[in-house]
Amino acid sequence: MKNLTVFLTSAAIFAASISPVSAAGCHASYTDVCVPIASDVDCSSGSGNGPAYVVGPVRVVGPDVYGLDRDGNGVGCENG
Repeated sequence: MKNLTVFLTSAAIFAASISPVSAAGCHASYTDVCVPIASDVDCSSGSGNGPAYVVGPVRVVGPDVYGLDRDGNGVGCENG
């Protein structure tokens, strides 16, 4: 049996830790609503500039990489 050496850069480890992807192409840090994977996602009821928007509420179950849960209570886009 041959030995296999794997090299991971810190950037690859960081990207994997903040960008989980579910099978459906939705960000795995959010449930109840499909939050797309984009350069930025904002709540449709807010004043963000996108490019992607989500209608909430959404449950935050991982790192809140898009900042949808401003008050840190585990629910993002509470006003839609």
